[in-house]
Amino acid sequence: MLFLLRMFFMGLHFIVAGVLGIVIGLCRPFNPDNSRLCARLYSWPALWLLRLKLKTHTEGLRDHSPSCVIICNHQSNYDLFVLGAVVPKRTVSIGKKSLKWVPFFGQLYWLAGNVLIDRGNALKAKRAMLTTTDTLQHKDTSIWVFPEGTRNLGKGLLPFKKGAFQMAIAAGVPILPVCVSTYSTQMQLNRWNSGDISIRSLPAISTTGMTSEDIPALMEKCHAQMQAGIAELDREIAAAQLGVPKPAPAIS
Repeated sequence: MLFLLRMFFMGLHFIVAGVLGIVIGLCRPFNPDNSRLCARLYSWPALWLLRLKLKTHTEGLRDHSPSCVIICNHQSNYDLFVLGAVVPKRTVSIGKKSLKWVPFFGQLYWLAGNVLIDRGNALKAKRAMLTTTDTLQHKDTSIWVFPEGTRNLGKGLLPFKKGAFQMAIAAGVPILPVCVSTYSTQMQLNRWNSGDISIRSLPAISTTGMTSEDIPALMEKCHAQMQAGIAELDREIAAAQLGVPKPAPAIS
C-alpha cells in the first residue's frame, strides 16, 4: 500500500517538477546552470517522498575545476532523483535525442542546455561530440556522463565506453569520477525508511598530454578506481546497518 501511495505522489511530483523546470528553461533558455536547478527540483522532494537517506562526500565535485568530464555509475531511473542532489553548477549531460519527446521532462532537458545525440546517425553523433569539446573548452561548463552507456541495475559496474574519455582528452580537461553505493537492489519502497545511499567524488584525473592511444589505460584506471570506491561505500553502509562502529583514526 505504501509503495502504491509513493508511486502516485511521485507521478504528481514528476509532472509538477517538469512544469516548473520548463518555466525556468523558458525564462533563461539553454543556460548551463538550468540543469543544476532542475535537478534539485526533481531530487529534494523525491528523496523526501521515498524516504531515502542520502549521505554525500562530494566536496571535490562541488569545488571542481571550471570544466571537466564527470563520470558516474548508472543504476536505474531513480538516478535522476538520487544524483540530482549533487549536480554541480554549470553542468550539462549527454542524452539520447528521443528524450526530447518525453512529456515535460524532455522539453526541460532540452531547454536546460543538455546535449542530445542521435545514436542511430554516426555523422550527427560525431557533430554533437565536437560540440561537447567546444563546450568544455570555451563555455566554462562541465559534462556529466554515464560511461557504462546503460543502467547496470545494481549488478556491478559494467565495462566503460570510450566517449567520455575521448571528450576529456580532446578538450584537455580532467575526468572527475563519482561513485554511488549500490542502492537499486537494496531499496524497499514499501517500508517507511526505504534505504541508505552514499555518494562520493574521487580525486580528479588529469588528461593533460594524453592522446587517443592513452584511452584504454585511462578507462581501465577510472573503472578500477570507481569499482573500488563503490565497494567501499557498500561496505560502509552494511557496517552502519549492523551497528559496527568505524575504526578510530590512527594516531601518529
